[in-house]
Amino acid sequence: MSSKLTRLLAVIFALSLLAAACGSDDASDVADNAAATDDAADVVEADEEAEEAEDEATGGAVDEEEAADAVEEAAEGEVEDGGVITTTLEDLEAEWAAQRAEIVAEIKAAGYGLDGDILTGPGGWTVDLSDCPEDWTNDAGVADGVITIGHTTAQSGALASYGNIGVGMDAYFDYVNESGGIGPDGLQIDLLIKDDAYVATQTQELVAELLQSVDPFYIFTLGSPNTFAVQGTMNENCVPQPMSQTGHQAWGDPDNNPWTTGLQLSYATESLLWGSWIEDNLPAGTKVAALVMDNDFGLAYEQGFERFAEESDHIGEVTFVRHDPAAATLTNEMTTLAASGPDVFIAMTAGNPCLLAVEEAARTGIKDIAITFMPSVCKAVSSYMAPAGEAAADWYIFGGGWKDSTDPQYESDTYISWMNSQIEAAGLDSAVSLYASGYGQFGWPAAQTLMIAAELDGGLTRTNYMIALRSLRMEHPALLEGIGFGMNGSEDAYLVEGSDLSQFDYDNQSWVIEGGVIDLDGKSANCAWVAGEGC
Repeated sequence: MSSKLTRLLAVIFALSLLAAACGSDDASDVADNAAATDDAADVVEADEEAEEAEDEATGGAVDEEEAADAVEEAAEGEVEDGGVITTTLEDLEAEWAAQRAEIVAEIKAAGYGLDGDILTGPGGWTVDLSDCPEDWTNDAGVADGVITIGHTTAQSGALASYGNIGVGMDAYFDYVNESGGIGPDGLQIDLLIKDDAYVATQTQELVAELLQSVDPFYIFTLGSPNTFAVQGTMNENCVPQPMSQTGHQAWGDPDNNPWTTGLQLSYATESLLWGSWIEDNLPAGTKVAALVMDNDFGLAYEQGFERFAEESDHIGEVTFVRHDPAAATLTNEMTTLAASGPDVFIAMTAGNPCLLAVEEAARTGIKDIAITFMPSVCKAVSSYMAPAGEAAADWYIFGGGWKDSTDPQYESDTYISWMNSQIEAAGLDSAVSLYASGYGQFGWPAAQTLMIAAELDGGLTRTNYMIALRSLRMEHPALLEGIGFGMNGSEDAYLVEGSDLSQFDYDNQSWVIEGGVIDLDGKSANCAWVAGEGC
């Protein structure tokens, strides 16, 4: 904006919309205060307050200036050896045990836990258990030496490949069971996988069935629309819905939805990283074309990028074209986007449509005239890049900081090579990187959190598990070096807030990191999501 006053007016307008959507008294107070006086000092003070409120309004994303600075710094940096781990697995396990012990000690020293019906945790996080159902039990899902966990996922339909995450995670849990299980009693993990075909209504039916039949300790969900469909049910029933397999910013809402968390990079932050890269590298007036999956997942990307573009004096016309998540082809949508004459193309989609977008970008000529971005959820080389052939060459991605287990550059990585050998030993194909996503990206922290909770006073209970999860801060072995992994109650609700910027090397079938990594740990504002409107 050209001046403080102009910026203030824009902020006041934005906050008034937010207040209408979310009932934010703080936002309206800022607006009323700024409008009530012409005194210069008061205007400056109101501007500062508005900036703070605006940071909160960006829910799920970091501040735009911080994102821009991080992108610029990463371009000047360098990741040595791609962040490859060379220490032994035994040393890694010792490090994890030490990190878990430190978290347990911190939780006990802080006195987090139950005080009557009030559950307290780090960062001012509290939950009133008097709101739970009368028949709710804290140790549900733990009986006869077994921890029963539910998981709804897509094992059929257009996004069926993501079902491999659950299969990989189950293989990791088998490894944990064989290695002594969870806690001093060696509890065994039993993962019940249910196919919802990425259909939200089926997710609702399956979750209702799980709650009525086995009442699992917690339930994993995959997909933004699917997680949304049952988020209310899970929180009303006080059942943990942890590490949801979706990067929607709405999972960063610890106060309104205390039982739900995400794991991966927020789509809102990813949108800001796209915009920041464009501003740093391309001329003013840059035209952007975006293919958007027509559901809450795609909307998260679209709204995040649209907001950035509207405030940018650098990005010109932006064309969004939505597509049916179950579409077998994207010919019409990509033809329309090609006709807009973009300088940049962004795939704001997931699953098989990512592969279709790469193929159609080549067919329509978009690949020849535009910088093309793949979304972080489609980083898997074996699933989305390799099948596209040469059309995949030179695509860019803010990949969320994860190491692809099939990428040749990580063959010497201690953890990745061990994980691939374990996947093969489980009778799975290590060439399918989504198995490794389940094994290492999701399975590892799931087990670490259970181990921490089992060491707390009272042993493994749902409340201890949620305290452990909200306190989790460890060095994730599947993340690139330099990217933090952890939460802090209501103060930091996102486990991963960093990313790599990489370009696909077709000849070597590898994502090559451009510069250094981007780490914005602890800087994403919480997101009280309003359906159809955003944070």
